[in-house]
Amino acid sequence: MDRLKSLPFFVLLMGVGALAMLLPALHAWVLRDFVSMRAFFYGAVLFLSLTVLIALATTGRHPRSAARSQLLTLFLAFSLLPVMFAVPFQEAGRNLTFFDSWFEMVSSFTTTGATLYENAGRLQPTLHLWRSTVGWLGGLLVWIMAVAVFAPMNLGGFEVRAAGGSAHVTTGSYSQIGKSAQVQDRLFRHAQTLVPIYSALTFVLWILLILTGEAPYIALCHAMAVLSTSGISPIGGLYYAASGFWGELVIMGFFVFALSRLTFSRGMFGDSDARLLRDPEIRLAMALVCGTTLLLFTRHYFGSIEEGTQSTFSGLIASLWGSIFTVTSFLTTTGFESYAWEGAARWSGLETPGLFLVGLSLIGGGVATTAGGVKLLRVYALARHSEREMERLLHPSSVGGGGREARMIRRQGAYISWIFFMLFALSIAATMILVSLTGVQFETTMVLTVASLSNTGPLAVVAAETPISFSGLPNPAKLILAAAMVLGRLETLAIVALFNPEIWRK
Repeated sequence: MDRLKSLPFFVLLMGVGALAMLLPALHAWVLRDFVSMRAFFYGAVLFLSLTVLIALATTGRHPRSAARSQLLTLFLAFSLLPVMFAVPFQEAGRNLTFFDSWFEMVSSFTTTGATLYENAGRLQPTLHLWRSTVGWLGGLLVWIMAVAVFAPMNLGGFEVRAAGGSAHVTTGSYSQIGKSAQVQDRLFRHAQTLVPIYSALTFVLWILLILTGEAPYIALCHAMAVLSTSGISPIGGLYYAASGFWGELVIMGFFVFALSRLTFSRGMFGDSDARLLRDPEIRLAMALVCGTTLLLFTRHYFGSIEEGTQSTFSGLIASLWGSIFTVTSFLTTTGFESYAWEGAARWSGLETPGLFLVGLSLIGGGVATTAGGVKLLRVYALARHSEREMERLLHPSSVGGGGREARMIRRQGAYISWIFFMLFALSIAATMILVSLTGVQFETTMVLTVASLSNTGPLAVVAAETPISFSGLPNPAKLILAAAMVLGRLETLAIVALFNPEIWRK
């Protein structure tokens, strides 16, 4: 264990990725797909050997700045590891280019879930399993790095509640990352806690989906997609799933792990006494889901009256459930559609607006979860600040309550949240301009940009009037969107932190 701790974290990630190739190799062997089996087995041997050589060359190396090292490790992990993942994927595929394979792996590892192969039969089952596995590993990496790196540095949403506010983020937070040895100890300690939880939750969901009638292979892919919020499915989503309503009901219960970190990491941030129902992220998520569902359901109901269609009780219930599930799914940036989502539109005689889902995906899930987007805690801070400003307009001499933490969230928390929101908006504008220069239409560019930066790949299928295909984009546009996926996964503040002079000092 001490020797492993002395290795750079990126080398350890390479080793884990190489070992993960044995799972699709075993799956291909069971299916007698020996071409895919050899591609993944040889890939595992090749990259394990390369990992050992790099480990021998870098063992005992201590970086000058632990904060800089960990941020660079994250950036390199989401940028370079997909190159390694793409090698067996391209070798096992049928007439796949390496660039497209790399884009597919970037999308999977950043838990975006966008695919160039909308036809599920285009790829062998083993390749779909590899996509799901890579997305699952990306979600696990986000869990560990959020606790071990982002929390001590007050990044990734933790800056909203950081004592001292935004000034602390820019001047004193990087000292909390400690020495390199301390960072490695923290990574291993939190990994020993989170890996069993993450694996056990995936296993439980897998078993539950099998019990609802789903095939074991499809159930495993969907279980990994839900826990990692990647939305990767070997059958094109839940519409064709054999589990039906009961499978969606089970999945709905596991969406909560993408809405609040208290569901799986209680006590890791000094919040062991916090109650889940009092968590502002959970309360805001419930308000968004209920409010959006009510708007959609009301719109469907009055639309059916105007169109003169016959309403049935079963149609009402199906429309309500389809709205609740799909809204929650896109809020967590998973992107699964309910089997009743299209039925709700047919019941009302109107098309369901994708703009609701775009807005929910931009908001995203909870801090330190696998969900993307702006994050619920930042939106909560801005909402509380707006509420307080409205109170001051009516009562200028009033005093805001809630204690020191509430005051800090309304002031410094809202300030840093607004900065992040502006950076996110600038990222959207810059990405749209770059993609537009490649010849893509404006509406398509907007949807693809939001889908990439919020790590919600399935948004491209439902947000526009007609489904948008990533496969029809020129290669420069794919490259830009892949960079946007990495930016959305790491968040803009973490990239900006790399340019802070403090972490480049000795």
